[in-house]
Amino acid sequence: MARIRHDGPLIIGGGLAGLSAALEAAPAKALVVTPEPLLNACSSAWAQGGLAAALSPRDSAVLHAKDTEGAGAGLVEPEAARALTERGRETVEWLASLGAPFDRDETGGFSVSLEAAHSLPRVARVGGDGAGRAILSAVVAAARASKHVEIWEDGRLRGLIQDVDGRVRGALIERSGGRVDEVFAPAVVLATGGVGGLYEVTTNPSALRGAGLALAYGAGAEILDPEFVQFHPTAIDVGLDPAPLATEALRGEGARLVDGTGAFLLGADEDADLAPRDIVARVVHAARVDGRGAFLDATKAVGEAFPHEFPAVFAACMRAGVDPRVSPIPVAAAAHYHMGGIVADDEGRTTVPGLYAIGECAATGVHGANRLASNSLLEAGAFGRRAGRAAAAEVQPPKAELRPARASQDLPPEAMAELRAAMTRFAGVVRDEEGLSALIAVIDRLAKLHPDAVVLIAARLIAEGALNRRESRGGHYRADYPDSLSTAVHTRMRLTLPVLEAT
Repeated sequence: MARIRHDGPLIIGGGLAGLSAALEAAPAKALVVTPEPLLNACSSAWAQGGLAAALSPRDSAVLHAKDTEGAGAGLVEPEAARALTERGRETVEWLASLGAPFDRDETGGFSVSLEAAHSLPRVARVGGDGAGRAILSAVVAAARASKHVEIWEDGRLRGLIQDVDGRVRGALIERSGGRVDEVFAPAVVLATGGVGGLYEVTTNPSALRGAGLALAYGAGAEILDPEFVQFHPTAIDVGLDPAPLATEALRGEGARLVDGTGAFLLGADEDADLAPRDIVARVVHAARVDGRGAFLDATKAVGEAFPHEFPAVFAACMRAGVDPRVSPIPVAAAAHYHMGGIVADDEGRTTVPGLYAIGECAATGVHGANRLASNSLLEAGAFGRRAGRAAAAEVQPPKAELRPARASQDLPPEAMAELRAAMTRFAGVVRDEEGLSALIAVIDRLAKLHPDAVVLIAARLIAEGALNRRESRGGHYRADYPDSLSTAVHTRMRLTLPVLEAT
């Protein structure tokens, strides 16, 4: 094990949030650690819809914030929402300055599209459905060209290093070949993504399984609302892992959700399919459980324009033998985004000194119980930049006695498959006490066999949060408690579950 000291922030994750932080850390030296080459296994690159921002003359940050709060089912923090939406235009313009090729209108302004629960079109797109990869490609190029950014593309987070006072001093990083290094830094920034890989059906890279969430929890960080997992209603249901995504922009263009007979799943009203994602996901889930099937019919709304208007969706469908120009697309609700996470402010500061969290692993108060479509890329860029500046200002504290630490381990494939099946069955779109209790029993049994598997902590956080929330709200639906309580209350967790013990 090598000991490496780094003078600037150590950033774990190479998506939009992590790289935005790295770029803004200048002139401090930023070290970005990611387990695979940039763009390979990153949710940011897979985003299709685009980046939400008030860009049109009749839109405003105030209206965007109002829509954000409305989608969040009473749990969005108003100040956090305003802090986000007020940075919408500047974030899009910053990304454009790096080379992100946003679609433009005839006047040269940003083209915007309509997505679910937005009161106006405000989603800046690239090539119809290629926003994530195009935006991140520009940011990756900028990071690679920056002299102050160092990138390791073979590093996996295995643990956090703390001193006896609890301050995070660095991280255990596993490099290629299995060697684990101790990397010390003035600040550690977690940009580790979400938890989709804990589920059997997900639109996320399957390697994203909540490691940052679990390790932050084990370090003493407060966790907020872990039960709120957003299920995207239109994952393309062709048996792939991860599942390809049929962007919500298709429904913005008029595509309709139907069952196997062609009947509308959400009713005949033109805007019925643009309801918040939790509502649409439950309808899609119910149609599949009932045996009616669920399909996204874009044959009339898009038809022959598919190859150039939505090339990513078109290619995914054609690879699976479905021609969306003439046939409805089979869809399923899939784990898509984690609204809960590590408590952090809009500069990424967590409740643990020296530890920052940004992007999907963070809970900044802007998503509440149900994320507004396309706010995720905005949050990653806007708050990622702020976190980079804040983390770069941290100074190396005086030497102190360190707590012993050991590296976390992966679950064996067969155990991981069992966990994913249980998470999907019992903590999926519809939940109840009996199922969640069964899930916790599965997690506890696996933990006895694999005590160093940090993914079990992430799964347990979600399960315990869902069991304790005896209501339905946003992305969390309890069949045994179908109504929402009159008062919206956050679920806060701090060191109440089993964690990896240092040796």
